[in-house]
Amino acid sequence: MLVGDGIGPELSLCIEDILHYIHDSSSTLKFNINKVEAGDEAKKKYGKALPDDTFEKIKKSQACLKSPVGESAADVVLVLRRYFELYANVRPSKNYINIPAISHGVDLVTVRENTEDLYLGWEFYSDEDTVISLRKISRNASKRIAEYAFKIANSRKGKKITIVHKSNVLRLSDRLFIDTSKEVAKKYPEIEFEEMYVDACSMELIRDPRRFDTILTTNLFGDIISDEAAQVTGSIGLAPAANIGENFAMFEPVHGAAFDIAGKNIANPTSFILALKMMFEWMSEKYRDTSLLNESLKIERAVDELFTKKIKTKDIGGTLSTKEFNQKFLSILSNESSKK
Repeated sequence: MLVGDGIGPELSLCIEDILHYIHDSSSTLKFNINKVEAGDEAKKKYGKALPDDTFEKIKKSQACLKSPVGESAADVVLVLRRYFELYANVRPSKNYINIPAISHGVDLVTVRENTEDLYLGWEFYSDEDTVISLRKISRNASKRIAEYAFKIANSRKGKKITIVHKSNVLRLSDRLFIDTSKEVAKKYPEIEFEEMYVDACSMELIRDPRRFDTILTTNLFGDIISDEAAQVTGSIGLAPAANIGENFAMFEPVHGAAFDIAGKNIANPTSFILALKMMFEWMSEKYRDTSLLNESLKIERAVDELFTKKIKTKDIGGTLSTKEFNQKFLSILSNESSKK
């Protein structure tokens, strides 16, 4: 578990308590939890945002839970994504009962290519007043993320994909992305798919977000759209993310380190709890272990019950502190575990 900066240590303690509870109460699920440092504070202490010891421990793990990192996020997150080839960034956005939102009845997932685009950081000064940034879109990466997105869409009720791009301006790179995605679509005739320019998608997410089921897009567009979708459905504090590769995955809250509320015991741990749920889902599929899937479902039901009972932190209209909310969650999770 990567502890991070700002509210990261507080959220990490919440997840650690949940993991310890599951470890102690389950006869089948046992964990070795390695807490490691990365981010701004690690850079101050070790001279590197991703210290060598941290990197080595992550390499030896089966999955990584990452709490928010501060200004050095690119030196942590992007390095891990590239090293482990975490090509699929998956961000679900859905409404929860008793959570104020712009729209209701929304249940969508954004599938974002996670290794290319402008996030490669290929920038240089052409003169002292001009910076040029290079964008990379490859056929292989586009095909890989399209296949992942169509598999997700095939497992969902909506069975629909919206491919988001800007090929009318980015005539080569986004045209390659959309053409490759269309080739993949031919393998899934049961999946409805449409194209949409990114600006139109941003508008439609406000006007009629229920029209979307699975959104497939490139790195930068997906980063922005998924944050918008999280806010449309209530709060970025409820939004988890998975970074998935062939053999490894990293799970995290979508939101940042929130330095302004760090140490105040008011941060909302829901997004990290839901990231833990996603980790169990992924591990269940990878290791063909139904007990991990069952634990994921218990976590989801516990979150639903919390909000049904209007048990909330202050940022979403409640009164509970971080620790109080997590204790309520653990109590409900315990009740879920006792059900037959």
